[in-house]
Amino acid sequence: MSTQPVSIAIPPIDIRRMEITLVGDSPLICHAWSEKAKKQMLDKQMKKAKQAKEAKDPERDFKESLYEHPDGGYGFPCVAFKAAAVGACRFSDGMKMTEARGNFHVDGELAKIIGQKPTMREDMVRVGMGTADIRYRGEFKSWRVKLAISYNGGAISPEQIVNLYNLAGFGVGVGEWRPEKDGSYGRFHVAKEGE
Repeated sequence: MSTQPVSIAIPPIDIRRMEITLVGDSPLICHAWSEKAKKQMLDKQMKKAKQAKEAKDPERDFKESLYEHPDGGYGFPCVAFKAAAVGACRFSDGMKMTEARGNFHVDGELAKIIGQKPTMREDMVRVGMGTADIRYRGEFKSWRVKLAISYNGGAISPEQIVNLYNLAGFGVGVGEWRPEKDGSYGRFHVAKEGE
């Protein structure tokens, strides 16, 4: 039996790019993992002896809650904005979350925050076993970000992407105490022309 060469035509993916600006409708609360928290987790996993608790340093906690952007200023993880839009599929007819995950991507690691400088906020929080603690985090009262988006033009349209982001901004949000987590912070909308 002889084998004949078979010609396979692979259709190219119609990759397109767009940029959108998201405008904050409520303050954005940041909570990056601090080096101290990462070290404590690693030490616990490596079965190292626990150190005595350090005295709380509000200024350090505030600074470590922020994501420093490599170009200066501050940023917020691009993956959070993608996750918000994918989560908004729950509020949209005709698009499944699994489809949305593969139909578009937010390029980059951190979206640069444009707006006022962050301020320190102090919040009472409940941690394991109902114990109360005070947390110091950075908050952007007025903010906006530009997102560079790559998408499959054969699977999703720019209008669908904008719609997902508007739904995400209202019902999902980003950051701490967002609507998805029973809060009202981190809400946004897609900027309209001239905004």
